[in-house]
Amino acid sequence: MSLAKGLEFRAVAVMACDEGVLPLDERIADAADEAELDDIYETERRLLYVACTRAREHLLLTGVIPVSEYLADLGSNTQAA
Repeated sequence: MSLAKGLEFRAVAVMACDEGVLPLDERIADAADEAELDDIYETERRLLYVACTRAREHLLLTGVIPVSEYLADLGSNTQAA
């Protein structure tokens, strides 16, 4: 996702928006304190935002249940398969 910054595409697919992947469990477990944990959450959220906003016309987000808590921020337009 970080490589997409500054780019734009007609269609974008962001895959594996699963709990434990976004944010990555290993990064969360390695947090030294609450401030670092907050920074990790915000960084991961911003990366998802950057990836999603690269799409000009079409955006596909995929994940398995349970999906990332970040997808709840997108509202009622998300669908579980």
